[in-house]
Amino acid sequence: MNAVPDRNKARRRDFLVAAACGAFVAVMVGAAYAAVPLYSWFCRTTGFGGTPIVAEAAPVKVLDRKVTVRFDANVASGLPWKFEPEQVAIDVRIGQVVTIYYRAINESARETVGQAAYNVSPPTVGGYFAKINCFCFTEQRLKPHERRDMPVVFYVDPALVGDSEQDDLNTITLSYTMYPVQQPAKPVVENARPAGRS
Repeated sequence: MNAVPDRNKARRRDFLVAAACGAFVAVMVGAAYAAVPLYSWFCRTTGFGGTPIVAEAAPVKVLDRKVTVRFDANVASGLPWKFEPEQVAIDVRIGQVVTIYYRAINESARETVGQAAYNVSPPTVGGYFAKINCFCFTEQRLKPHERRDMPVVFYVDPALVGDSEQDDLNTITLSYTMYPVQQPAKPVVENARPAGRS
């Protein structure tokens, strides 16, 4: 006589377990999609892992101490571009706002799109290397054989001199890698006549 209520309890328990598993999977999928933008935001805010900080304004003071900033450029496979800095290295004063350019040339006969990822080394300097303006946050679309000069505006934060771990620092390397961005295929439109016409 208790078989029906026991069966209903078992079904309810099975439904709750299935719902909990489904909710868990949904949360994990959502976390996977959110992980990349959250990690990127965290790195840009803190300089973690050699990611330069994104700054909105220049520092209020410029120090006499200088560091050499080297510039590196790489192109990932699948992107037919030549990509290079306008100069290999410059000496900058800490707190000095500097503008340099990277040049990209599409060497193919078709339009291509790239986007840059970046970091600085040594990684412990990421929190002191601040970029005011950078091409790395936007996709770069180049027509066949098009050439583009792209600015990077940056400074080395004066707070660096207060970090005893950076006392021997004399060189910082800013490195960019340009990656291909896959574009969705454009739909092919057939020569169709509007309905009702011949």
